[in-house]
Amino acid sequence: MKVMVVDDEKDVELLFRQYFRKEMQQEMIEFIFSFSGEDAIQSLHQMKQPPEVMVILSDINMPGMNGIELLQQVKKDFPAIKVSMITAYSNQYYDAAMEHGADDFYTKPLDFRALKQQILKG
Repeated sequence: MKVMVVDDEKDVELLFRQYFRKEMQQEMIEFIFSFSGEDAIQSLHQMKQPPEVMVILSDINMPGMNGIELLQQVKKDFPAIKVSMITAYSNQYYDAAMEHGADDFYTKPLDFRALKQQILKG
């Protein structure tokens, strides 16, 4: 399963690689990391169509295209991809995320056990 993580903080990649090490070694999950909403959209459009990405985990507060704008664009261009929003700002963005079609909503610090269960169940 391909999962795209979108976050402007590059250290997030290391966290995901640590917490999902076993699943990555067993080829249960393949991560693609994008560091902006614009980069994520461009990557999706460059993949064979439809893209193999099944889930996007996106931070909300990013410079340029924020996570809510990314969510709207993904749901418009790639409606089959599940999009989960991640934020450090508690439930401030929950209603907007759900209104625009988010599949899940997580707050930082992430509970990687819960996140792993959600991703693996598809």
